[in-house]
Amino acid sequence: MHKPTPHTSLPAAGTAAPVAPVSFWAPFGQPAFLVIWSATLLGNVAAAMRELAAAWLMTSLSLSSVAVGMVKAASSLPVMLLALPAGALADMINRRALNLSVNAVLAALAVAIGVATLTSSLTPGLLVAAIFLTGIGSALLQPTQQSLVPLLVPRHQMEQAVALNGMGLNLSRAVGPALAGLLVAGLGTAAAFFANALGYVVVVAAFLWWKAAGQPVTQAARESFPGAMAAGLRFVRHAPVLRRVLVRLAVFVFIASAYWTLLPVLVRRDLAGSPGVYGNLLAAIGIGTVITALSLPWLRRKLTQDNAYRLALGLSGAALVALAYAPNAWVAAAIAVAIGAAWLAGLTVANVSAQAHLPDWMRGRGMAIYLMVFAGAMTVGSLVWGWVADHATTRHALGAAAACAALGVVAFSRTPLPDQPPDLTPALHWWPEPQVHEAVAPGRGPVLVSIEYDVDPAHRQAFLGLLRDLSLERLRDGAYQWGVFEDVARPGRHVETFLLSSWDEQQRLYHRISRDDAHREAMVARFHRGPVPPEVRFLVAPPSH
Repeated sequence: MHKPTPHTSLPAAGTAAPVAPVSFWAPFGQPAFLVIWSATLLGNVAAAMRELAAAWLMTSLSLSSVAVGMVKAASSLPVMLLALPAGALADMINRRALNLSVNAVLAALAVAIGVATLTSSLTPGLLVAAIFLTGIGSALLQPTQQSLVPLLVPRHQMEQAVALNGMGLNLSRAVGPALAGLLVAGLGTAAAFFANALGYVVVVAAFLWWKAAGQPVTQAARESFPGAMAAGLRFVRHAPVLRRVLVRLAVFVFIASAYWTLLPVLVRRDLAGSPGVYGNLLAAIGIGTVITALSLPWLRRKLTQDNAYRLALGLSGAALVALAYAPNAWVAAAIAVAIGAAWLAGLTVANVSAQAHLPDWMRGRGMAIYLMVFAGAMTVGSLVWGWVADHATTRHALGAAAACAALGVVAFSRTPLPDQPPDLTPALHWWPEPQVHEAVAPGRGPVLVSIEYDVDPAHRQAFLGLLRDLSLERLRDGAYQWGVFEDVARPGRHVETFLLSSWDEQQRLYHRISRDDAHREAMVARFHRGPVPPEVRFLVAPPSH
């Protein structure tokens, strides 16, 4: 373990040197980011082609809105079910090897779907099953890809990198559907699936080139797989701001799923359109996302994160109402541009806010939970709006989604998100290193940590308030139980205690404490009276044998 830093030298919050404004395009100056971004863009273009082909193929196999919604749900449900285990893997294993192997398998699966389409072997059930298997692969990859951003760019370019990733994802929605429309109309649906396989091959080539993706997340002792998943859930449970971000994400995606689910139904039923019309509408959505991406630097200067989110939610609601009454494909295309602008704005706010509140050691699991929320909201929304459209009309379903958007704008105005992110850079600070008379086995535990403070009784309430805020940090970073006790015989003596599962977990804690956490600890420690810091004890349970 590194030598501890005394409490007196802890950094104060907000004292970091001012950073010059970062260009929106700055991450492209990093060769690895440029290569991985470009390969991922081509892969996402191919995936967007597959999505259009699958949705359109289903409308030819079944005109049920629920059946079309099942295609979207089949790609989202695996992410909801498997993202957390995949996130734990992203924080534990070689992420380069995972990307290479899963993308290779997905390429083979895409070829198989294309062959089945050519031979007219697909039924609605088989199509949903095939898309579900593809969704499993995506579920394994997405948390890993999200967790790689800190390896691709410096920390001060994180926001720009996240926004560019979002732009790339949605740029693929402009190019992919247009190409898919041409391919499906000219060469048949199977061609889009073969193009999807080629996209996976491009991504494999990029990860073969970029060897740094195999770099471990942390130098701390590796967690067990069940322990890593439990730590991810524990972190989110004790991160109030991150929970607010996830609630906003869920509401936004649930509402936005209405236009993704009902657009192919609207084209075929109400606009009497062709695959080319559907592709053009998806391309218009992609154009809207590009417009938003190019406007992000200006929007960031004018709006807080929370105001940008509410604007995106309100614009989504207005676009849904307009789409419900669109008289023809040209008007629908103009509305689709607004839909794309709102889509990228809302997701960028949610993604940047989530990333800002996740330390590197939790990024894979944290973004996995983010993706679970995204996929869960998309799955539920796809089925709900499809059911409403089948039992009423497409117009009623779009109107109901718009009403939900209006309610969300009003509700979220009462609980805004902080616009200033915490400093999650590791502080590498801990209390004096435990003095042990013999080596402690890494798995031995539980470990009881106690910190004794001597506080002026006149400051008792302020001290306890700060200490309870600090408890969230203890619980996020590894403790599974926390408490504070007062000595009835000696006024002012307080003992903070928390339990860690093992001696290894105590060692990991050292690498997890951020500068923001260290500043909070220093604020608590300033209430302590006396010439020496608060006394810290480490007590470990005796061996079971």
